[in-house]
Amino acid sequence: MVVISSNNQKQQLLSKIATNDGHGENSAYFDGWRAYANDPFHQTENPNGVIQMGLAENQLCFDLIQEWVVNNPKASICTADGAEDFKDVAIFQDYHGLPEFRQAVARFMEKVRGDRVTYDPIRILMSGGATGAHEMLAFCLADPGDAFLVPTPYYPGFDRDLRWRTGVQLLPVVCDSSNDFKVTRKALEEAYEKAQDSNIKIKGLLINNPSNPLGTVLDKDTLRDIVTFINSKNIHLVCDEIYAATVFDQPKFISVSEIVEEMIGCNKDLIHIVYSLSKDLGFPGFRVGIVYSYNDTVVNIARKMSSFGLVSTQTQHLLASMLSDEFFIEKFIAESSERLGTRHGMFTKGLAQVGISTLKSNAGLFFWMDLRRLLNEPTFDAELELWRIIINEVKLNVSPGCSFHCSDPGWFRVCFANMDDETMRTALRRIRNFVLTKGLNNKVAAFKKQCSRSKLQISLSFRRLDDFNSPSHSPMNSPVVRT
Repeated sequence: MVVISSNNQKQQLLSKIATNDGHGENSAYFDGWRAYANDPFHQTENPNGVIQMGLAENQLCFDLIQEWVVNNPKASICTADGAEDFKDVAIFQDYHGLPEFRQAVARFMEKVRGDRVTYDPIRILMSGGATGAHEMLAFCLADPGDAFLVPTPYYPGFDRDLRWRTGVQLLPVVCDSSNDFKVTRKALEEAYEKAQDSNIKIKGLLINNPSNPLGTVLDKDTLRDIVTFINSKNIHLVCDEIYAATVFDQPKFISVSEIVEEMIGCNKDLIHIVYSLSKDLGFPGFRVGIVYSYNDTVVNIARKMSSFGLVSTQTQHLLASMLSDEFFIEKFIAESSERLGTRHGMFTKGLAQVGISTLKSNAGLFFWMDLRRLLNEPTFDAELELWRIIINEVKLNVSPGCSFHCSDPGWFRVCFANMDDETMRTALRRIRNFVLTKGLNNKVAAFKKQCSRSKLQISLSFRRLDDFNSPSHSPMNSPVVRT
């Protein structure tokens, strides 16, 4: 007689997709979010809680958005001034979306790219956030078992967005710190050949520009190499450009659209862009995802699929009005860039004061922090050990590089735009104190080891050395550390 557990019986009643672990939540990336949710930091109510630095959210310009909303009450159908449009907006829902919304999004994408390219509103396809946009494209371009190449390190959510329900695979294009994680033609070719040797069908290449988690932009030569590569293999190129307006320093952002317009012989049917208003405008709750494809067949198919994740017409109506206000949009893009640059500079300079370096970056809502010198050994196990200390003792939710499929242990992504200035200063103090404390402990441990080897008789006992870490002698209380 076979006894089936109650849990197994429940799973047998459900689909394989519903019960598999393809969502990717079993990773340190999502564990950090849970640690924050269980003990969230608050300046007064919970000052010893976990500070959320694992969420790439842009909260630095909400005051500008709120000011615009107050000054434009007709943009919302839920105000007295805008209620006259309530019926038309509430009853209308079409796969294509509101014409004024598609036109406004296309124009916004052009402005973000410095008006160096134009976009056809007909090709603007809606989805429930970038998550839905990526999945929609995966359904259009690949069958279960097919694969996309993805340069590492890459956003952990891609494993969920492109794989979970589609059955598509993601294969890494290994990039490392030896050249600041740059994508090279050699790395692309090696990843492609490895897939061929394993009889895996490659349907496309997925790139993230600007990069999450690196905070860097792809230069024109690299983009040309990428487009040349996918054309030579006759595979698709999916360009995630959701951080396009977060560039705060040189070099400027270059869209793949600029490259395909100037490259002779490029097959545009292979080029697809994923965009969103979640990062550039800071509207993740609005769930506005966009697919822009140069392939007519993909446009037609994806429009039908978009019925499973359309953006509400109320949201479209409001955003069409906001994005069409070119004076406001120009002001917002410029001010957001300045504030992001200021915050990035304050954070990275504060870390540099205690010897923590970061990958040079100029975009995004995060930076790539190098803690390799703090590892007990150069392994991913040591990285996770250090990460657990940072989460549980330092109380900072930073994301370890292994969750981004990084090939080098010791790197961490730090989000800096989802908090106010005082929270940022608190986070910096915690990091500085931790680094200085760990540095002193390492020196004490090395001193003990040296004394043990040489059998020296020293007047300072190990007990007194350990007293340095007591509350009264802790380096956390040192005037130098406090400063």
